[in-house]
Amino acid sequence: MENFFKLKENGTDVRTEILAGFTTFFAMAYIIMVNPSILEQSGMPWGAVFLATIISSVIGTLFMGLVANVPYALAPGMGLNAFFTFTVVLQLGFTWQEALAMVFICGIINVLITVTRVRKLIVKSIPESLQNAIGGGIGIFIAYIGLLNVGLVEFSSGVPSIATFNNPTVLLTLFGIILTVILLVLKVKGALFIGIIATTLAGIPFGVTQLGDTISFSEAAAQLPETIFAAFGNPGIISLFNDPAKIPLVLMTIFAFSLADTFDTIGTFIGTGRKSGIFSAEDEKALEASSGFSSKMDKALFADSIGTSIGAIFGTSNTTTFVESAAGIGVGGRTGLTSVVVAVLFVISAFFAPVISAIPSAATAPALIIVGVMMLSAFKEIDWADLDEAIPAFFAGIFMGLCYSISYGIAAGFIFYCLVKIFKKETKDINPVLWVSTILFILNFIILAIL
Repeated sequence: MENFFKLKENGTDVRTEILAGFTTFFAMAYIIMVNPSILEQSGMPWGAVFLATIISSVIGTLFMGLVANVPYALAPGMGLNAFFTFTVVLQLGFTWQEALAMVFICGIINVLITVTRVRKLIVKSIPESLQNAIGGGIGIFIAYIGLLNVGLVEFSSGVPSIATFNNPTVLLTLFGIILTVILLVLKVKGALFIGIIATTLAGIPFGVTQLGDTISFSEAAAQLPETIFAAFGNPGIISLFNDPAKIPLVLMTIFAFSLADTFDTIGTFIGTGRKSGIFSAEDEKALEASSGFSSKMDKALFADSIGTSIGAIFGTSNTTTFVESAAGIGVGGRTGLTSVVVAVLFVISAFFAPVISAIPSAATAPALIIVGVMMLSAFKEIDWADLDEAIPAFFAGIFMGLCYSISYGIAAGFIFYCLVKIFKKETKDINPVLWVSTILFILNFIILAIL
């Protein structure tokens, strides 16, 4: 195990990696129940999506751990599943089988742009100031996820405000935050994980922690054949291109899927890998290699790219690298052993869904909020006194949280970076790949406005 994962070389050990795996899993376990609930509204069977979610997560995460040897976990992405259901199926009128076909094609596109170095070139084209802004922005984003998941920040008539402290979930979250902070400042090992477990147990007498209501494994398994390979049938990829008049709409929708998926992943890798040292300077230099998979970044991007197509085959929306992986990285996860632990826990969850779903958001939110605090240190590398650098960094970092989207934050940063350079007459500083990426983002916004 030491030789395979190179634990000492990465400054970690088996205990730390296992702890990191548990922490990441519990931070993202909500997807097991939430993803089926969202996709069910498109007409898909809940049990089938439940198992498809687990299967795609296991395969993608194992590939990330065993091939790339990095501590990231994959699962069907939030936001992308909502786009799948509410926009593609309910608004545009495609069947869920056709939507799965689009997701599969999106996955193939992601594989192609990975093996042809396009994804690597995108990473390499991002200026250092924006890379730091993305890292800090993901900190805001992940903390914001935690705050919203428990209603600590709520909206009344569109105006944000702090919650009233008469709600058991909010009070339990505050307990979890305070406990986790105390454990961290006292330098207790595994503080985030201990905080999750202790908060879960504390929630039992208040009725916040309770067994989930779900179907059995056998019932879910009986539904799975309804979604496996459904993307390739009729309805599905066969009917997707039958109507010539709808082909432009199909292509625009696939483009929207692919762009969001690609930049969510790139943002997660840059934001978490840069500060933690998971992707070293040698890895970044290897991005310039003309071919092959010579670095962890190469392999990680490829592992992520195959996840989407695998998920579509079994019956779920885009599978992507989860930003909640930052929770495990925050407790010291540095190798693929963390990912393997997460994958094993996903397998177990298929048989113990009620128990896994009993971990309340009030228990995982404190971990996400504290990890967000840790990641904000990336902002210190930005020269905020230089508006040329500060303006793109601000929009990249802040929009990530406010728009609830990593890719939208990156889009805002790219657009304002190009605007600054254009009006300063310094367009020679803009990497050609960054030009193309920015134009694609603008095109994507136009497409979404049309859709």
